[in-house]
Amino acid sequence: MIQLIGLKHDVKIEIREKLSIIPKRQAKYLEALLNICEEAVILSTCNRTEIYFESKDEDIIGRVFEALNWDKTLIKCVESYKEEKAIRHLMEVVCGFDSLLLGEDQILGQVRDAYEAAKGSKTTKKELQRLFENAIACGKEFRTKSKISDIPVSSSSMVVKKAIGRGLKSFMVLGCGAVGELTSKYILEGKIDLLYIAVRDLQKVNIEDPRVKMIPFKDIHKYYEEVDCVISCTSAPHTVVHLKELPNKRLLLFDLAVPRDIEEIVSENPLYEVYDIDTLKDIHDDNYKKREASMKNNRYIVDKAVKDYIEWKTMKELSSFIKRIKHNGEDIYKERLDTFKHKKETKDNEKLAEILLKSTSNAYINRAIDVLKEEHLKGRAKECVDIISRIF
Repeated sequence: MIQLIGLKHDVKIEIREKLSIIPKRQAKYLEALLNICEEAVILSTCNRTEIYFESKDEDIIGRVFEALNWDKTLIKCVESYKEEKAIRHLMEVVCGFDSLLLGEDQILGQVRDAYEAAKGSKTTKKELQRLFENAIACGKEFRTKSKISDIPVSSSSMVVKKAIGRGLKSFMVLGCGAVGELTSKYILEGKIDLLYIAVRDLQKVNIEDPRVKMIPFKDIHKYYEEVDCVISCTSAPHTVVHLKELPNKRLLLFDLAVPRDIEEIVSENPLYEVYDIDTLKDIHDDNYKKREASMKNNRYIVDKAVKDYIEWKTMKELSSFIKRIKHNGEDIYKERLDTFKHKKETKDNEKLAEILLKSTSNAYINRAIDVLKEEHLKGRAKECVDIISRIF
């Protein structure tokens, strides 16, 4: 049974960061999950933590919390889905229906990365492999047909648009992962003077633009004075921006990380305007209605993906029964073939063939009649008649 445990939508960031799983810890937790279920995929982003898994145990939430070393008092903060609801949720997630920023592009790549991480840890088999491959294909098809990418939206684009809209010219981006890369790209598309990119290894990143300066992460406090806006998007398990290191000047700060990168006390200082993932939705987005209409018109793609997967899963569950039917059929025809081989020299072949063909037919017809009688006595004759009528 495919199941999902995920954070409720109204859970505040203070709780979400306690239930987030940073990339370097995923392999460890995937391995722990395999002790209690057959397959598992962890999807953990700045705005969600979701565990997809295959298990027959319908009361497994507590054991999942134990495997992930989560505080069980927070069980009330998660919701669980099973089978079709879990399948539909993933299809909606990968298309951007469940994102804080409706239709945002990054989630497709994040789902793909989560699946690849699970494959690398060998925690997926047939059920989740097929589910995530179908979901990724659904996400691609949705973006192609809805043209949602023509109406760009992401946390990166939103914060950069807000900052540049205020006329800010100097920026610092903390982190050079997927979000940091995208953020830097949007900044450089604007009319800005300076962009500091803080990285832990200066050799790994090289951007040929005179406005860009790469700085060692450990020295970020030395450059705060020179910028108007700081956008932090690291995968660090702890805060990296501290109040005591910030300059005595007005500063716009965006925290796109979970767990948060910016010390909570920073927002209490009137010099600093701080936005985290939860307050990002307050930023006005002119494209929202366009994206909403486009996504509504293409929801059928999600419906079809859900239907296709459920049909595949149903057929997979029937496969062993279908094999048994075929095996029984082979036994019946082989038995009569052997009879024909043994008697063809001593019997009239035409008469013998007629007898054997009729006995083959009777083997199924008589059994169908017996089942029909049995089901009639149990009060299920109508359903049985419908099925047998379709067969014969």
